[in-house]
Formats: sequence, C-alpha cells, structure tokens
Amino acid sequence: MKIAEMKSAEMKSAEKKVALITGGSRGIGAAIVKRFKEDGWMIATCATHESHLDRSIADFKFKCDVADVHAVQSGINQVLKCFGRIDVLINNSGLAGSNSMEASSTDESWHRIIDVNLHGVYYMCKYVSPHLPDGSGKIINIASVLALKGVPDQTAYCAAKHGVLGFTRAFSGYLAPRKITVNAVCPGWVRTEMAQGRMQDLGITEKDFEVTVPLGRFVEPEEVADVVSYLASSPGSAMITGQAITIDGGTLA
Repeated sequence: MKIAEMKSAEMKSAEKKVALITGGSRGIGAAIVKRFKEDGWMIATCATHESHLDRSIADFKFKCDVADVHAVQSGINQVLKCFGRIDVLINNSGLAGSNSMEASSTDESWHRIIDVNLHGVYYMCKYVSPHLPDGSGKIINIASVLALKGVPDQTAYCAAKHGVLGFTRAFSGYLAPRKITVNAVCPGWVRTEMAQGRMQDLGITEKDFEVTVPLGRFVEPEEVADVVSYLASSPGSAMITGQAITIDGGTLA
C-alpha cells in the first residue's frame, strides 16, 4: 500500500471499525472479507503467498505466514500503522491435509499443519489482543467440526483444531476481565477450493458427502461469514464467549 493510500485508510478508519482477517484471499476468508466490507468495516488481511492477495478486496493486504512469529508481529505493526486500531481479530488462516502415522514417514506435514492451524492462532491472539478495545473487542477463531471429532488420516489437523478450541475456551477466560469475547466457529464441509481438493484426495464426490448430512448439502462460505458477522457486530452476541459454534447441517447432532 502506498503512503497516500495509507493516509486515506487512516482517515476512513477514524470513523469505521477495523477487522484483521487472516487468510482472507479465498474460500471462507474471502467470504468473511466481503461480508465485513458490506457491513461497513475497514479490512486488513494477509496470506502466505503474496500472489493470492491480488484477488482480495481488503483495504490493506500484507504477506504473512502466521506460523512465523516475527512475520506476525511485523504484520500487526503494519496494520496498526495503517489504521491506528484493530477492533476485531478473525483467525481464518488454515492448512488441511492428511498426515501419515507410519513409523517410516517423516514428521514434516505434522509440524506444518500444527504450526499454521494452532501456533498461528496463538501468535495472532497473543500479539493482537493488547490492542483490542476493552468492552468491545472480539476474537473469532475459525476452527472446524474436527475440533469436536476425529478422522483417522488427519491426526495433525484434528489435534490442531482441538487445540484451537481448547485455546479459545481458555483465552476467553483470560480476556473476560477486559470484556473481550473469544469464540470458535466450527464449520463442517464448506464449498471451497480446499474442500474440492480434499474430496479428490479421498476419491469421493459432493453427492457422496451430501447423503451424510441431515440437511443434505454443503455449507456455503457466505453462511459462515454471516455467523462471524453476528459474533463481531450484533448486540445479541455480547454475552457469547468461550463457545464452539458449529455450522455443519446437523452432522454432529
């Protein structure tokens, strides 16, 4: 972002609330960015690959691997320099995939999935939370239904998302004296590029999956964005904290 654009963003953010949404270039993250823009927020977002940011409609975009604490700290400082504030943090960056538990396999995928999905949430929460406003600040972590169940070939992803939920519950208590809420949104299968790739890996089709869902279809990214918007903006969400809110069409019911 150029200096003139940053000054313009600073003027606008003096009147609008600011949301930092990680992984906002595609899938669920892109839908959340779009919904918050429609709601009148100023948006900062990041992605691991700078090329992915070209498609984002966020007001401020920066490259950041959330598993890198130094990149996280630098990115947060950039957002604060641009807008002067952060009102809501939405941890959406994630990495799915299978990991082998065979003794002969390497541990690389395990560590990378844990680093992105769990350590990334920890770093962002730790270094953004001091800047959130008391009484109105919000943190929303995008977890998964796999924070509540296990899948045999995704031990790392399940461990990470279970960790995100545990962290959410604990951190909500830590920030409660400041009246800042912390919640986890736990989607089932959402119609995204990531889900399509996962189905190809498993050799299944969308129809194969839909018969296992009581409501009979995938979750749309916009439906997840609606729930996140409610938690961030609605007066009715003021007393919701430390919760896991599932959006899965009744799969876990």
